[in-house]
Amino acid sequence: MSAPDLTTISEAIRTGDWAETERRVQAQLADFPQDENLLTMFAISLQMQDRIAESVDAYAHLTRLFPDNGEHWGNYATALREQGQLEQSAAAYANAIRFAPGDAGHLINFALLQLQQHDFVEARETALKAYAIDPASARICIHTARACQSCREYDEAEKLLKPWRQWLPLEDELQQELGDLLLAIGDGAAAMILLEDLVRRAPGNVLALIHLASAYERLNRLPEAEATLGQIAAMRADITDAAQMELAHVLAKIAQRSGDLAEARAILESAGARGERDFAYYFNLAEIYAKQGDTGRVMQTLLVAHELQVEELKKFIPKRFEPGAAIIPTTVPRVSDAEFRAWPRLTAPDAKQSPVFIVGFPRSGTTLLEQMLDAHPGLQSMDENPFFNNLSDQLADDGVFVPEDIHRLGQADCDELRKRYLGMVCDAIPRKWDTQLVDKNPLNMVWLPLIHRLFPDAKFILALRHPCDVILSCYMQNFRSTVLAAACASLERLATAYVDSMRNWLHHAGVFKPSVLTVRYEDIVADVSAQAAQIGRFLELGDASPLLRFDEHARNKGFIGTPSYTQVIQPVNTKGLNRWLRYRDYIEPVLPILEPMLQYWGYSAESNVGVTSAPVS
Repeated sequence: MSAPDLTTISEAIRTGDWAETERRVQAQLADFPQDENLLTMFAISLQMQDRIAESVDAYAHLTRLFPDNGEHWGNYATALREQGQLEQSAAAYANAIRFAPGDAGHLINFALLQLQQHDFVEARETALKAYAIDPASARICIHTARACQSCREYDEAEKLLKPWRQWLPLEDELQQELGDLLLAIGDGAAAMILLEDLVRRAPGNVLALIHLASAYERLNRLPEAEATLGQIAAMRADITDAAQMELAHVLAKIAQRSGDLAEARAILESAGARGERDFAYYFNLAEIYAKQGDTGRVMQTLLVAHELQVEELKKFIPKRFEPGAAIIPTTVPRVSDAEFRAWPRLTAPDAKQSPVFIVGFPRSGTTLLEQMLDAHPGLQSMDENPFFNNLSDQLADDGVFVPEDIHRLGQADCDELRKRYLGMVCDAIPRKWDTQLVDKNPLNMVWLPLIHRLFPDAKFILALRHPCDVILSCYMQNFRSTVLAAACASLERLATAYVDSMRNWLHHAGVFKPSVLTVRYEDIVADVSAQAAQIGRFLELGDASPLLRFDEHARNKGFIGTPSYTQVIQPVNTKGLNRWLRYRDYIEPVLPILEPMLQYWGYSAESNVGVTSAPVS
């Protein structure tokens, strides 16, 4: 016999019988000990049986026999990665890419390793190289989106995932990852389609069930989440350690949502973090401590959470943490009265043809206001989107900077920008053309110059809440926005960001004199009906009673893409009032920073009691 017989081996591979594959390969290796195909099949059969250490040795043997073969180096690198030898894996991937530079598979696998090492920026660059080579590959698109999402580039991830329906059906693991990514970027309906389909076709896939239960919780579908967890209960004896860890975190969240804080705390403390850099774990744990009133432990835990988060943020936005850097950069440039008067007069939509903008510093009640407005049949809202950030970035690419160069925008420019804005809106939601759009993004307050240039007659609702309650609540949040996450790194940074944002708003509100209704969270809590009526009059809604059914509307809505997704499905309550007083010892050092805004808005440094009417903006 001059060559090995691969027919019987191929039959075993087709049936997925890897033990039989190994046996048949070994039978022939006795006669052909250095045959490349036999050695490759042998290594693969070991890897598929989860005998990773043996497969590493087998692939290493192949790289020694055939040192210029990129495929062997790539397989060796992947086996090393599965074994946890990450540095050795990186070196092997470097060889794979050197010998096969046009192989997108090696690049995307290397990107996965870089993600595992938390080298997010490098992973994104490597993944984008793979995507440039093979943009039609579902696997490469999904993993590249994951790399972009890890760098908090959600718009880029969304673009990469846009053709997801064309990729189905997918392998189980890939479909699960796709579902998780779509949920992370705010497409809850698509995530449900994928995860529910995966569980239907693979009911024994414990990890898929865990991810589905987590998605149900995120979509406020708690009965379905609990039912899914019930399916897992019978399988727990066979769950891997990694799956057990993920399950524990979902069980803790469900226990917390059901009000069993002691159980949620016990589960999380017993499970521990999912890795040494799992800042989300500490944010979740701090939330439970806060609900239990354990303020000291809350602040200790949040300190750890923010330290870990900042360590990650510095990898892709290092300049944001340089000495003297603006905490929220867009609060710095301002348009003067004289500059505004020099702007050319243009034609623009009237108030009814313009969006209604809900603004205010995050955690001031903007989501509550958005859900109230969205409950009205004449209005349509959407989850937060950085549309004006995106428009500003597009203008900067053309050498037009906001707000310094807004005077350069002529009629055709503004018409085009409004078209782009509408296009982004229609990508985000199925637009109901018989309704007026509500654009809720708290920090749109710092984009007032650009908004005013495009929609000069638009109406604004400014959400206010006691500044101390605002910054405390922000400090407790795991924001996905890099701007907000960086601002929340410390209470001092947060207080400065709050004051800078408010001063920027007040300056530009004085210059442009937009139509603004200021709504205080404390007033909504005190008399939601009166505030709904006031909003109705301001927006000329006629019957404002639908605004009062916001909690029912929110429960039926599904995905709500803000940290308050668990709160807006409940009726208005007083739990959020004066919360900061329990943390006064921690807030006290930043009161001097907040003092100008406390005075301006008429808030007391002692409590919310005695709040005065806000000055007209």
